[in-house]
Amino acid sequence: MRVKLKIGIALTLLSLTSCSGVSNLSEMGHPPRMTKTSDPTLAPDYRPVTMPMPPTQAPPTEVGSLWRPGSRAFFKDQRASQVGDLLTIKVEVADNADVTNDTSASGSGSEDFGIPSLLGFKGKGISHITSADALNTSSSSANAASGTIRRIDAVTLTLGGTITQVLPNGNFVVVARQEVRINGELRQIMVSGVVRPQDISEDNVVTHDRIAEARISYGGRGQLSHLQEPRYGQEVLDNVLPF
Repeated sequence: MRVKLKIGIALTLLSLTSCSGVSNLSEMGHPPRMTKTSDPTLAPDYRPVTMPMPPTQAPPTEVGSLWRPGSRAFFKDQRASQVGDLLTIKVEVADNADVTNDTSASGSGSEDFGIPSLLGFKGKGISHITSADALNTSSSSANAASGTIRRIDAVTLTLGGTITQVLPNGNFVVVARQEVRINGELRQIMVSGVVRPQDISEDNVVTHDRIAEARISYGGRGQLSHLQEPRYGQEVLDNVLPF
């Protein structure tokens, strides 16, 4: 039984470390490999975005008009407007959070009741048998807690993105990915979300606060990042051990 248990634990640890471990071993002796440039919609984890949409309406037609619906100039609008068009995304996050909570609660209670008679026995007879005149209970509780949260986030990024979808209401689904490799460390940046056409400026730039359902990721991998991560066995033990 012990041998089977040891084999099961070994197989579990091997399955947890196989993918990442093989990837780390394959990169020994050279810096992390950069991802090849490819269509983001072909990624295994890509899923088309669906959003609540109003009923479709045909655009009004104006005979002989020089203006096209949605156009802001006589000439072609150079801003991104179709699948595959490029645009610039600016991310400037500066968030501060400072929360302090103090709680204190206390309570007490008591009960006192007697049995004057039971099955013909008077109170004195009952007290002689039970050696008590009444049932007395008392309880008390107290709780005190305090907590403080202080967080400061600052991220400033500028990267190019691509329109991957044009939703039925005209909004754009954009995806931006960027990788920078410096001295064996690979920085990976990813931004995705939904943008309104009118929120794209004349110079084809959109800011992160104009992106709905924004997902911003900044991370990477490399020698230093690998050393800062706990071992897989340690992570398994931290999640399994009850003490």
